[in-house]
Amino acid sequence: TLAGLLANGPVVLTFYRGAWCPYCNLQLRALSQSLPAIEAAGGQLVAVTPQTPDKSLEQVSKDGFPFPILSDLDSTVMRAYGLYFEVPAALSDVYRRNFDLELAAYNGAEREVLPVPATYVIDRDGLVRFAFADTDYRRRVEPEAIVAALKGL
Repeated sequence: TLAGLLANGPVVLTFYRGAWCPYCNLQLRALSQSLPAIEAAGGQLVAVTPQTPDKSLEQVSKDGFPFPILSDLDSTVMRAYGLYFEVPAALSDVYRRNFDLELAAYNGAEREVLPVPATYVIDRDGLVRFAFADTDYRRRVEPEAIVAALKGL
């Protein structure tokens, strides 16, 4: 739980669309490389995705991410942070035709949902001290900004 993690210090909570997303993978690699600096600043990194635990396990095994990747299987966490959106049928068709991507293969049957990519720094009291979210999935926060936010706590 978030409360359990916060007992050990601030949490960097990042939401990503899934293992299929090249922008998400670039961000996760950058965060992985910055993990020593994040931890030195007192932070713990956790990623949240709508994809199934099996897909996350495949991703961790393949990419070796050294931080937890949690599956938001009922979209509760994405909704709580205001990041949840349902993928319109027309966009699902574009994913299918142009990228051979079936979201259900990653998220489970009838779960054509994604989060707005976002990253939060949450202090030990559960207060969000830094937030970055952008509906343009290509824009992501730089790890240096996360570390600076942690150092400012």
